[in-house]
Amino acid sequence: MGKAQSTSKGPSALSKLYLFGYNAGQVVGWSYMLYQLIAYYTTNAAAGKTLWDYIGWTVIIFQNAAFLEIFHAAAGLVKSNPFITTVQVLSRVMVVCGVVMATPDGKISPGLPLALLAWSITEIIRYAYYASNIVGAVPYILIWLRYTTFIALYPIGVTGELLCFFWAQRYARQNTVWSLEMPNKYNITFSYFYLLWTVMLLYIPLFPQMYLHMFAQRRKIIGGGSSDKPKQKTK
Repeated sequence: MGKAQSTSKGPSALSKLYLFGYNAGQVVGWSYMLYQLIAYYTTNAAAGKTLWDYIGWTVIIFQNAAFLEIFHAAAGLVKSNPFITTVQVLSRVMVVCGVVMATPDGKISPGLPLALLAWSITEIIRYAYYASNIVGAVPYILIWLRYTTFIALYPIGVTGELLCFFWAQRYARQNTVWSLEMPNKYNITFSYFYLLWTVMLLYIPLFPQMYLHMFAQRRKIIGGGSSDKPKQKTK
């Protein structure tokens, strides 16, 4: 779920303006998504629609907009590792495009609202942090939220993602979708079902590592005592 991004030491005024606009736009988009999620379960605005029917386009637009972050890293606009950024972006896009959009069962998984709740809150805080960091005015409450809310939101998001994968693999097993079987003109075979399980199993070693890393970052940024002064830079 977490993504690394930090502004470079000496970006041009135009680069700063662009990055501020990008991050501010993402704050607006993810805030709207959170509003839609809440409205879906508290009002009649989406009567007769599934959650995905109601919120899907917002998710597609603002999640896929994160592809720009790969460009930001590759072009040196931010001090992020392009490879790590690519992996982080593609992992979320895999859930949205490769699971939820790819199967009807992914769209109705009980994990979808969990994932969207965790993602939207996390991204609102993250992009607000980046936007504030660009102008050199990050309030402590935003630093605290960025390095504290993950304690609950990261497990919630991962649980939601895994449930989406699990619902999708049931459909893939029964319908053999997005797979390539022999014989074919390419003389290769590909199983979407096994791909889903491979990704799911990768969560076992990767989740603890990422979660513990985020705790280490929390100790580094906001410390463990009142005398620790938070550092206003991203990792």
